[in-house]
Amino acid sequence: MDASGRDGETPIAVVLPSPLSEVHDDRVQSHGIRLYLKRDDLIHQEIPGNKWRKLKYNLAAAKDQGHSRLLTFGGAYSNHLRAVAAAGHYFGFETIGVVRGEEHQPLNDSLTYAVGQGMRLTYLDRATYRRKSEPDVLAALTERFGSCYVVPEGGGNGPGVRGCAELPSEVDVDFDVIVCACGTGSTLAGIAAGLGGTARALGFAVLKGGRFLDEEVRRLQREAFDRVTENWAVDYEFPFGGYAKRTPELDAFITDFQARHGIMLDWVYEAKMMYGLLDRIASGAFAPGTAIVAVLS
Repeated sequence: MDASGRDGETPIAVVLPSPLSEVHDDRVQSHGIRLYLKRDDLIHQEIPGNKWRKLKYNLAAAKDQGHSRLLTFGGAYSNHLRAVAAAGHYFGFETIGVVRGEEHQPLNDSLTYAVGQGMRLTYLDRATYRRKSEPDVLAALTERFGSCYVVPEGGGNGPGVRGCAELPSEVDVDFDVIVCACGTGSTLAGIAAGLGGTARALGFAVLKGGRFLDEEVRRLQREAFDRVTENWAVDYEFPFGGYAKRTPELDAFITDFQARHGIMLDWVYEAKMMYGLLDRIASGAFAPGTAIVAVLS
């Protein structure tokens, strides 16, 4: 799908390939490691990083199938809901956001933004939300809102994975490991599938109790490419209490990283990944001479 606006005259300024820059940090270089940041967060202000990559082919599929409405899922602080709302606004789709849990007023900044982009919100109790992909739940939603193209939570489906698989080919330096944050596993599934040679992918889980991710990555790769790769792993040790939770330690890390490198890390995803990565580097998990690419999205 092209990056034109709903009227065909207002293009979305998508920055691809996203920039790559080397990190100069004594915590990395003292261990003989080279670290690069893949700045997917700069792809687009409102549809950044893996959100753009995962929506790219889903939007194309929705258009090809004749849909005018997107329906998707997320928590109250979901960046995915924000991105789908923005995509609907720019590409001319109505959007429905199904939010986990009860409605709370006033809306937080994420949901306020989504509503401002035209998204209609509805809520599912947590028990029903866990069954969101089951036919009866989806049937009730489509009966209420009409025919929809359903984008899974976090863009976790075959089209989303195929979009993420395009990322490794944009990296124009030799590297051994590429790391990303893991919520649904779709970004990791795509990146790993798109790797060549002996490079490996490592995901840092951002939610507590996320052990389902191993099987989910395999499922997503099968859906997207009808094969499963073995060149990836998930690190579960740095959720900082769970999804959308933070601690004073994590906040101090974010402040220090910004002071060192001028980059404010997203505390839901990227800060946990970078904290975990630097901790693993400090513990000697990577051999001297290893080149690592960390994806900010």
